[in-house]
Amino acid sequence: MTWADFWALIATLNGQATQVNCQYLAEELSRRSVPEIIGFSERHAEALYRLDQERFGSLPVLDLTARDGRPFPQSADAFLYARCAVVAAGQAVWESVFFDVDKFVPYTSTECDGEWLLYVPDKAYELAVGEECNRSTRYCLESYSNVDGWPHLRD
Repeated sequence: MTWADFWALIATLNGQATQVNCQYLAEELSRRSVPEIIGFSERHAEALYRLDQERFGSLPVLDLTARDGRPFPQSADAFLYARCAVVAAGQAVWESVFFDVDKFVPYTSTECDGEWLLYVPDKAYELAVGEECNRSTRYCLESYSNVDGWPHLRD
C-alpha cells in the first residue's frame, strides 16, 4: 500500500480515532485485498514508529499535573495513544509535528485518545478473512521501541 493510499484511508476518520470512525475504517479496509490490509498495517506501524521519539514522549500530559504542581509525564500507553491520535488527525498534522514539537502537545491531552486506531488493521483482517491476524509488522509500534528516537536508551 502506498503512503497516499494509507493517508486517504486515514482521512475517512475525519481527524479523530473514535470507536465509530475506526469501525467504519476497518469495514472499509476489509473490502480490500489481504495484501492491501497487510500493507495498511505496515504503514500504520511505521507511522507510529516514526513518532516514537523522546522529543514527543517526554512531553507532559497537557491537562494533568502532579500533586505538587509539576507536569505529569505520559505513560507508555498514553504516549502510544497520543501517537495514534496524531496519525488519525491526518497526514498534514502527522508531518507538521516533525517540524514543530509544539504541534504534538494537544494530542497529549486526556481528552484526545487515539487508542481505537490500534485495532483497525487486525479488525479489518478478521472481517476479511474470518480469523484473527497473527502476523507481526516490520516496525514495532510500542512506545520506546524506536532506538533512533530514544538515543539515550541504547546499550
